[in-house]
Amino acid sequence: MVNDNLRKIILRSLEEDIGDGDHSSRACIPSRAKGKARLLIKEKGILAGCRVALEIFSIVDGDLSAEVLIKDGSPMAPGDIVFYIEGRKRSILKSERLVLNIMQRMSGIATRTREYADRLSGLKTKVLDTRKTTPGLRFLEKEAVRIGGGLNHRMGLYDMILLKDNHIDYAGGIEKAISRTIDYLNSTGKKLKIEIEARNLEDVRRIIKAGGVDRIMLDNFSLGETKAAVELIGGKFETESSGGITLENLRDYAECGVDFISVGALTHQVRSLDMSLKAV
Repeated sequence: MVNDNLRKIILRSLEEDIGDGDHSSRACIPSRAKGKARLLIKEKGILAGCRVALEIFSIVDGDLSAEVLIKDGSPMAPGDIVFYIEGRKRSILKSERLVLNIMQRMSGIATRTREYADRLSGLKTKVLDTRKTTPGLRFLEKEAVRIGGGLNHRMGLYDMILLKDNHIDYAGGIEKAISRTIDYLNSTGKKLKIEIEARNLEDVRRIIKAGGVDRIMLDNFSLGETKAAVELIGGKFETESSGGITLENLRDYAECGVDFISVGALTHQVRSLDMSLKAV
């Protein structure tokens, strides 16, 4: 059964693309004409979005049938065929652009994530995504991160508390931000993890003294500062490095002993991978 959120995205996207009809297909393709097409890969990477593509085909036309050859999360190379789709030609053409847009984007994210995850091989550190996503497509982009071997930080503002610099400043300081958050959770009965951002080692010391949180984010710390912070924290709280971390220095930060590294570039600086849907 298709997820309600996914169904809404597909229907909204189809409406955006089709409007009052696919007049290009209507103009030259008989309504009952049937055919077959293949999804052809043109770049090396990690496949993601095949599951979503099948849902798109199903919503457009329940009579379309697919033969899947490569599954999400698998390596792919130029010339590979991911699936064959068969049925009404108009339905295949109506689905084509949305299928490609989503699969190309998701595969780009999964491929980038796999590069980061592979750099952490043998270490305890896990790579996390962020909320720097395409509006309306967050859950698909975060699914692509998982397919690529990363973890989701949080889906939105509702499933985890993250006290960043502005929250701390608006609340009147680290101690007030933490105490008010704990009071809020107690009064509402919500069971949410608390993460708080530290901007320097003095912040780390104050957070440790205040307690009451689950994770400390070390924001824009140098490698030396990160090592010192991990030693100060001593495993009392989860640790996360964030800010200014690239594929090149990722492992260096991980070797400082942090539990997580969050990387916005997994989703907001990604190039879609090239693929095409070709008639057979």
